[in-house]
Amino acid sequence: MNKTVLIVEDEKRIREIVCDYFCAAGFETIKAQDGRKAIEEFESNQVDLVILDIMMPELDGWSVCKRLRKKSNVPIIMLTARSDEDDKLMGFELGADEYVTKPFSPKVLVARSKVLLKRVEGSMGKSESCIEAGVIEISKDAMHVLVQGAEVELTPKEYELLVYMVDNKGIVLSRKAILDNVWGYDYFGDERAVDTHVKKLRKKLGEKSNYIRTITKAGYKFEVVE
Repeated sequence: MNKTVLIVEDEKRIREIVCDYFCAAGFETIKAQDGRKAIEEFESNQVDLVILDIMMPELDGWSVCKRLRKKSNVPIIMLTARSDEDDKLMGFELGADEYVTKPFSPKVLVARSKVLLKRVEGSMGKSESCIEAGVIEISKDAMHVLVQGAEVELTPKEYELLVYMVDNKGIVLSRKAILDNVWGYDYFGDERAVDTHVKKLRKKLGEKSNYIRTITKAGYKFEVVE
């Protein structure tokens, strides 16, 4: 079955061009010209990926991202005409998985979308085994995480980050290594994205946030601390 992408962009020309490229790549597409329409379409359809512009009327992209994250872990790529680092960090704080600055190549956007979907699917389907690290249990087949027996809702990127750290527990992981293995070698963003996601992941781990240690001037290390 073809993947369905929701393209949310208020500029009609850009919206149509992006839609054409995704259709040519074999995707089913749904279009929305503003944030409110995006929410309606998302709630009415099975969506596998969201391409989300930030500056829109009615409801901006940040607000849409925040609402979607309350109900879904669907991969989200945010589009913006602004390259401000703080804007990118805001998107990551709200749960975005990727960030693309305008002007961009629709062909490259489609390629990056495929890579993101492949990584998410790979994380979900690598193994049917359950891995444990202290009181954390991860079911790789279901992308399901329990902390002290309670389910924890993670975004796809947070999940990938946790799995990567647990698979490499006891090893100091540099920010570059984390970017290369979780975001991919073709990621063009800043290493601060790692810090942002680690912060969010720690918050969701609650009392067990100390499992992720900051190693000064080196990166992070996951280790079970009781």
